[in-house]
Amino acid sequence: MTRLRSLGHSLGQLPGGPRTKYAVIAVWLVIAFAIGPLSGKFEDAQENDPVDYLPGSAESVQTLEELEDYPSGDIADAVTVFRRDAGLTAADRAQIARTRGTINGERRDGVGTTGPAVISEDGTTALLSTPITVEDGTNEAGELMVDATDDIKAQLAELPAGLQAKVTGPAGFSADAIDVFGDINGSLLFAAAAIVLVLLIIIYRSPIFWMIPFFSVVLAEVTSRGLGYLLAEGGVTINGQTGGILPVLVFGAGTDYALLLVSRYREELRRHDDKHEAVRVALRRSGPAIIASGATVIAALLTLSFAEVNGTAGLGPIGAMGIALAMIAMLTILPALLATFGRRAFWPFIPRVGSEGPDETHGRWRRIAEWVGRGPRRVWVGTAALLAVLAIGLVQLNGDLTSGNMFRGDVDSVEGQELLAKGFPAGAQAPTNVVVNDRSKLPEVRAALAGAPGVAEVSGSERGPTGTKLEATLTEDPLSTAAFELVPGIREAVHSVAGDDVLVGGPSAAEYDLRQSTARDNRLIMPIALVVVFVILALLLRALVAPLILIGTVIASYAAALGIGTFFFENVFDFPGIDPGLPLFAFIFLVALGVDYNIFLMARVREETQREGTRLGTIRGLAVTGAVITSAGLVLAGTFATLAVLPLVFLTEIGFTVAVGVLIDTFLVRTLLVPALVLEVGDRVWWPSALANLARRRSREREQEVSPRPQVVTESERS
Repeated sequence: MTRLRSLGHSLGQLPGGPRTKYAVIAVWLVIAFAIGPLSGKFEDAQENDPVDYLPGSAESVQTLEELEDYPSGDIADAVTVFRRDAGLTAADRAQIARTRGTINGERRDGVGTTGPAVISEDGTTALLSTPITVEDGTNEAGELMVDATDDIKAQLAELPAGLQAKVTGPAGFSADAIDVFGDINGSLLFAAAAIVLVLLIIIYRSPIFWMIPFFSVVLAEVTSRGLGYLLAEGGVTINGQTGGILPVLVFGAGTDYALLLVSRYREELRRHDDKHEAVRVALRRSGPAIIASGATVIAALLTLSFAEVNGTAGLGPIGAMGIALAMIAMLTILPALLATFGRRAFWPFIPRVGSEGPDETHGRWRRIAEWVGRGPRRVWVGTAALLAVLAIGLVQLNGDLTSGNMFRGDVDSVEGQELLAKGFPAGAQAPTNVVVNDRSKLPEVRAALAGAPGVAEVSGSERGPTGTKLEATLTEDPLSTAAFELVPGIREAVHSVAGDDVLVGGPSAAEYDLRQSTARDNRLIMPIALVVVFVILALLLRALVAPLILIGTVIASYAAALGIGTFFFENVFDFPGIDPGLPLFAFIFLVALGVDYNIFLMARVREETQREGTRLGTIRGLAVTGAVITSAGLVLAGTFATLAVLPLVFLTEIGFTVAVGVLIDTFLVRTLLVPALVLEVGDRVWWPSALANLARRRSREREQEVSPRPQVVTESERS
């Protein structure tokens, strides 16, 4: 903590100097001017191909790599499904033939010939398959899939009444996903900026001041996108999910740090006439808490680098970089701007020297703090019981959300798959690929594959450079959990006759491998993150008891938030399930960001304890930080809630769960549970630091001031 204070003192000299503040502003403008143009390339660096999510050791990825050298290795089919429930009429079949001719007559480069229609046995459904060449999931290939499927959809505008038609298949699903992910960054950036802007105006109630923190956060966000592009060029995997979460982290955390610093600056303006001195003192006092908070979030995010899932691992360094930039910006350019504009920027509520903040001696937060102090055991027991009740929703937790039902609302590829499943085996549009590298074992593998559970038929026998590819059509929807559960049995069947000379891949196998890696990541990373956060808290507070209390409260908050989220997803929003990665993402965000507020609170409590003792220090710490931490919680919850503007279920789930968790941290954990537990434990909360003994002395001194011991008066003194 001493080193952090020394660092805060050093930082304060630059942005808080009468001349050096302009140098700080100039440096940031130069950086933004240099890196700003790269921020526009951030979307181009994102990879959303399945191979970019999974670890290279996954069998489905090895299968994809083998198939790259096959004639069909770079082909993704756009499957156009036609259906009439009563059976296709002659006019319908003629229309399908004309549509095929039009598609073939207006093909783009990279789009193959659409073959003849395949009619279902019951005569209700017809399929047209259009092969599209996609090379290694490049952006150009993604654009081609979008353009090609749009061309096909344009031919389906006028159909006979009652004839349904949708575009699905691998290319259809990919095109729909690309369309959605393409809008993520712009939509989220606008939504996050708008919510922060509105909340800053409400919080400061000033027509001018909101521009100072808002400009600082925007500068950090633009810079983070530019550096994100450079990290992607350096080999870090970035997908649409990471691209969507980055601006939320930067806007949310950056605004939180700004609120904390500005609150302390405004407090110091009531004590110091010189605005530069107020900035320097504010940085000395709040800088260590901001640095500790930022370090905690950065360290927690970096634990994601241990993930097997490449998309999850990529979020670690990208998110950590965004938090680091937000923290640095709030410790440099924000105080420089504060020192430049001074107290008048707060107009019409200008802090004057000698005035006092309302919550320091009275006001809402002081009353709350004193209420907690009158019955801490009652408060923490009641709050803990409430959190336990909120966590009951965890009993409904399931992982049924897949890439086939991840969209909110109506999507062509999903509707097309539903039509296809009515007339053909559900897995017809996305077969499971089996690569047999030892051709002498091909008959045995084919027989074993045909007899495997859930396999409707085995087709194809495409020869490649080293082996042969077979295709297994599953009885289940290939993008359903039922299909994923068939993969281990299929692999066991073919491996039993061909050993390592056979590989099983395809959409169902890739999703199965993704879920296995996600489960492994959940088990590994959560404990690592807890240990990392505990170590940072112990170093910050120089204690062991307090960090254990803070970690325990954050875990309780996480369980309650996930329980509420699960309940709403199942019973209110009617989502098909939760994303398997949601528990890990919610855990990392809520543990790291939830501890943020505890750091803000406990850093101030520790400071006050040195003067007032633990009890009065806790009450005063809660009173003076209540408003700013509540404002910070509302901002962070609001920015994460913006994830719900996107039509993707898993991002909506992340945004909702984290927003709820932040509000629980803000209004229950930090306001009631943590202070009550600190008061219950008393001075021992600082064990084994020297503050424990100092707090006991301060507490005795305050007790004596309030209730001095009665003096014994002798008889002679009376006379």
